[in-house]
Amino acid sequence: MSAADMTSFDEAYVLPDPRAYFAQLGPYEYQAPHHAQQVFRDLLAELPPGERVMLDLCCSYGINAALVNHDVTLDELYERYTGPKAAELSTPELIEWDREFYAGRRLPEAAGSIGVDISRPAVGYALAVGLLDEGYCENLETGDPDTELSRAAAGAGLITVTGGVAFLTERTFGRLLSAVARPVPVAAFVLRTVDFRAVTACLESHGLAVERSTDTYPQRRFTDPGEQRRAVEAVTALGEDPTGKEGDGWYHNRLHLARA
Repeated sequence: MSAADMTSFDEAYVLPDPRAYFAQLGPYEYQAPHHAQQVFRDLLAELPPGERVMLDLCCSYGINAALVNHDVTLDELYERYTGPKAAELSTPELIEWDREFYAGRRLPEAAGSIGVDISRPAVGYALAVGLLDEGYCENLETGDPDTELSRAAAGAGLITVTGGVAFLTERTFGRLLSAVARPVPVAAFVLRTVDFRAVTACLESHGLAVERSTDTYPQRRFTDPGEQRRAVEAVTALGEDPTGKEGDGWYHNRLHLARA
């Protein structure tokens, strides 16, 4: 199943702040970052102190960085950004409100955070409110990382991705790992509709062994019967059983953890 077979929420990712992101995804109970929150925290805690830097692919508005580094839940973020106070604010006012909020919720053990996304407004917001230490608007599907991203990537201790894997191929992972120039762990939550074999081979070629969890996690509800039908067909073609998962109306993902 390709990204073209999924309902597009592209318009929610190119606005100057995340209110539309939460408003549009909320009705479908999008929850991938919630399931990743503790997994990413635990993986970062295993690293030596000087290597606790998360490089988040498809970072959008810095949601994973918000959850990993702050005392906050995804449900709280949905409530915050769809609530009446947020609706009254201009984007500059929202940024000020958020900057104070995240500063007050930041954890003592917070990791360094680097974000990569093709949406300049989303990356800009995450930088403005302090969720990212560094942010880069680059498309690694179409070209190598520039000098600054290559420099930043070399300092990463963990590469993460949640909802964006359906839009990525081995090109992105290969280019990023070549820039890192060492076998950095990669934690990817991958939809069961996605054929991840080419990416797995790429990760293995960079000295990483890929563990595929047996557990699955709900990602979001389908937007319509057509999307569900395509997902059921895709997981079935990949040898998965859609019963109780896609068959019950939900995309499900699975953690693929690659490390040396």
